[in-house]
Amino acid sequence: MNLLVTGGAGFIGSHFVRAVLADRLPGLEGASVTVLDKMAYTGNFANLGPVAEHKRLDFVPADASDAPMVDVALRGHDAVVHFAGAGVEVLLEASVRHHLGRFVHVSTGDVYGSIDSGAWTERSPLTPTSPAAAARAGADLMALAYHRTHGLPVVVTRGSDSYGPYQHPHQTVPRLVTALLDGRAAPLRGDGARVRDWLHVDDHCHGIALALLEGRPGEVYHVAGSVELTERDLTELILAELGLGWEHVTAVPDRKTGDHRRALDDDKIRRELGWRPRVEFTSGLATTIAWYREHPTWWQPLLSE
Repeated sequence: MNLLVTGGAGFIGSHFVRAVLADRLPGLEGASVTVLDKMAYTGNFANLGPVAEHKRLDFVPADASDAPMVDVALRGHDAVVHFAGAGVEVLLEASVRHHLGRFVHVSTGDVYGSIDSGAWTERSPLTPTSPAAAARAGADLMALAYHRTHGLPVVVTRGSDSYGPYQHPHQTVPRLVTALLDGRAAPLRGDGARVRDWLHVDDHCHGIALALLEGRPGEVYHVAGSVELTERDLTELILAELGLGWEHVTAVPDRKTGDHRRALDDDKIRRELGWRPRVEFTSGLATTIAWYREHPTWWQPLLSE
């Protein structure tokens, strides 16, 4: 299989690419990958360092919104896995022209907004609370509309908040971890009461791969986390892993927008595709912290961005 992966130099996208090229995703062994990434913000070619010379990898430094470039890049590919934050309509149009066999649109749970109790299902209304989440929700609807109108075999995945190696230090887990490793106080936003359902990036990519190979066209699948924590509880676990106390934490203003609690119901992907989270949270967090401890040359240059 020949895959075009947009945003493949970002956090989740690069993990997916590395996993494919290492033959760690069942059903995708031997697949070739073309990464299309404009290298903005989280896009970082160093994320592909372990596979940079792989014979099954091709890299195109371009914007997914660049229609002529996308048209050329898409030729000869069997499927698109779209991680990039933009360019969905351009990619969908090109995929229809090239009669693509599969289009996986990777989204997030933030398209639903906040939920006080229970969990969102794939049939829940999209009620995003931030402009960025609203743009994601619009892209989801666009992708599904191309299935209904053109018959393009689109599958949408929506994942919980993910963590793991190669995540930009401005994101929650590495923001706390890298501050502490750098000898600074860990910045805890607001009162630390915000709740997230945490998903290891390896489990996230496993779910995306199953959706690519076995998901029903026109359907949405949730890839949900294995543990629900407040940011304060998460900070406490990180401190314990590093052998530090609360004197190493400082309160910082919360963001202007932010959902208090997010939670996804993952019954559908479990029932239909047999997905289960395989990485236990405390061990996944420990290996993630160890990775950041061992790779300061990767994250330190990103702190000033």
